[in-house]
Amino acid sequence: MKVLITERAEREMQAAHDWWSSNRSAYQAGRWYRGVYRAISTLRSNAERLPRIPEHERFSVELRQLTFGLGRRPTHRIVFEFQPDTITVLTVRHIAQDELDDLA
Repeated sequence: MKVLITERAEREMQAAHDWWSSNRSAYQAGRWYRGVYRAISTLRSNAERLPRIPEHERFSVELRQLTFGLGRRPTHRIVFEFQPDTITVLTVRHIAQDELDDLA
């Protein structure tokens, strides 16, 4: 299975890393950044078992999510489109952000 990451998701991950590095810890920012990429790589083998996003009824495609964080509680959700041969990571959002209205 192929995993693609959109430019939007790449920008969001970089922005989260940069914020954490500037406001908290560069070390933790690096750990988070490497960890989120490792989490995304797991989608190759288990994406179909992950839940749909809560707001899935607003979209015409099948959107699922993988939650991720460095500690026990997840801090971010990795939203992806699930297709039989391709996983496309569309956005990486902080858990506290509002639900998705669109993916533009």
